[in-house]
Amino acid sequence: MWFLLALAATLLWGAADLFYKRGADEAEKYSHLKTSIAVGLVMGIHAILTLIINGGGYDFRNILYYLPVSLCYILSMTVGYLGLRYLELSVSSPVQNTSGAFVALLCFVVLGETLDMLSLTGVIAIAAGLLLLGVFERQSAVRMAERGEKKYSIGFVAFFLPFVYCVIDALGTFFDAWYLDDVTSTPLVGATEENIEDVANISYELTFLLVACLLAIYVFGIKKQKLSLRASRPRLTAALFETAGQFFYVYAMSANAIGAAPMIASYSIVSVLLSRIFLKEKLEKKQYAAIVVVLLGILLMGIAEGLAEA
Repeated sequence: MWFLLALAATLLWGAADLFYKRGADEAEKYSHLKTSIAVGLVMGIHAILTLIINGGGYDFRNILYYLPVSLCYILSMTVGYLGLRYLELSVSSPVQNTSGAFVALLCFVVLGETLDMLSLTGVIAIAAGLLLLGVFERQSAVRMAERGEKKYSIGFVAFFLPFVYCVIDALGTFFDAWYLDDVTSTPLVGATEENIEDVANISYELTFLLVACLLAIYVFGIKKQKLSLRASRPRLTAALFETAGQFFYVYAMSANAIGAAPMIASYSIVSVLLSRIFLKEKLEKKQYAAIVVVLLGILLMGIAEGLAEA
């Protein structure tokens, strides 16, 4: 089951990346903050609907207890939105999502979780493929910049942003694995085997809503930025995909964190393919090869899960 949940999150977040890029405007200073506001708004609405459907019972102290995880995710995402103002999606997304490999290593070393040989091979393939894809994309972008194509020019600071995202997101995912690993030791209040995923997700989404409100005051109140409904459409669409992906993600992480994390990180492959189709970004043969390596890793992990359940 975790494999299907992780696959759904992978596809949804890959689609979200496409619309994040469409909503990113290099000329608009606060576009990354506006994107965070849109995501926080949609996630907050989803959290409130979940509370209504579940009939209450949520302890609002969990917003504070889950804060380390929530802030890691929110900060990393905002940094990612900033990077998309300057980088091609096919450069930014693969580099960002090498975080899954770091999470698997943290789970293995710190939490003592284990992987069978087939799954381990899959993790290594995913990590290697993502890393190679990031390297190839950077080489390609640098060549474009040398030919004078301003659109592809990359400064050190701009290319550094996906790595910042990677580190912060890896910490958030690792903390998430700890919070969701064992209901008897989780810091969350009132969490049971049946509701721990909802408790974590509601805490994260309500925190994002609070952050969105603060950002809205800053962007629209203090900085007097205009709110354009037309410019907001891709951001809101991305937020819908993001929220749906988050729903599947938290259940996948709860079921099998060490397997789900590197697989979900491969959603950058979906992002790259969609960027080629809709944003007309070009793909070289060696980049296709890196994508095949990642897909092979996902296939191996799926086979390993099937064998384990047989």
